[in-house]
Amino acid sequence: MAEPIRILIADDHTLFRSGLRALFASLPDMDVIAEAADGPTAVSMAEDLQPDIVLMDIQMPSLNGIEATRRITGASPHIGVIVVTMFEDDDSVFAAMRAGARGYVLKGADQEEMLRTMRAVARGEALFGQAIAARLATFFNAPRPQHDIFPELTAREIEVLDLLAQGMNNQEIAQYLAISSKTVRNHLSNIFSKLQVADRVQAILRAREAGMGTGSNRHN
Repeated sequence: MAEPIRILIADDHTLFRSGLRALFASLPDMDVIAEAADGPTAVSMAEDLQPDIVLMDIQMPSLNGIEATRRITGASPHIGVIVVTMFEDDDSVFAAMRAGARGYVLKGADQEEMLRTMRAVARGEALFGQAIAARLATFFNAPRPQHDIFPELTAREIEVLDLLAQGMNNQEIAQYLAISSKTVRNHLSNIFSKLQVADRVQAILRAREAGMGTGSNRHN
């Protein structure tokens, strides 16, 4: 018999964690090894315990689930993070994907969808559920404007944002554009302010939603 799937539940609602634990206790292929009520604890437990699956809520104290997911998958790419949330807006879905989540399940989903997603992710697959998959298909099939995307940005800021959306860090952007890292930081600060975003992740999401970051201009 195969080893059970080792699960870390990260959610700040005790009743929700208890409900999941009760569900998994009745299944021979599931084993809840720990629970976390906030983001930092989830990151620390994931590092220490190396679960197969982390069920991650988005809204949690101290550190939100998106950033916790990014830290966990950055340190341990083999851990499958599944975001379990009430939010199904595009920003939340794409933020979870960018952070490295391999599954996205709404809290209103039935048990079969939850278990199907968990087993798929434990096998190394990615599964975002039927409702989310439909949203992704609609989003990516929609035509995206390729010009005048962000009229408030200068031509240089558009270049920097596009390279950021391709996954470059500040130093790589500086080298590619033959400018200093300080100049890149200044451009990014202006971009964040003009787009009214809080950080790099939100800027990347805005850029990718507008069709930027495809890599067509990136050097080899």
